[in-house]
Amino acid sequence: MAGRARPGAVHAPLSELAAGGGLPAAARNRPLVVICRSGQRSRQAARLLRAHGAQAVDVKGGMNAWAVAGLPVVDAHGNSGSIA
Repeated sequence: MAGRARPGAVHAPLSELAAGGGLPAAARNRPLVVICRSGQRSRQAARLLRAHGAQAVDVKGGMNAWAVAGLPVVDAHGNSGSIA
């Protein structure tokens, strides 16, 4: 299934961050790597997170650039995955 997260990953929708929603407890007090499909939403999310004191970096170009670079995309079972 596309879009499956790594163990320890936390899903925090940009819309909730932009609306002033707090960071999920599991993402507090640790460095954050923020990624989306193209890199546009994750860039905005990383900026918002940093503005609220989080250590957040954006994966430039998102999952599309990740795949183009030949890095692995896998599903929840460790099989070859896809980017939706």
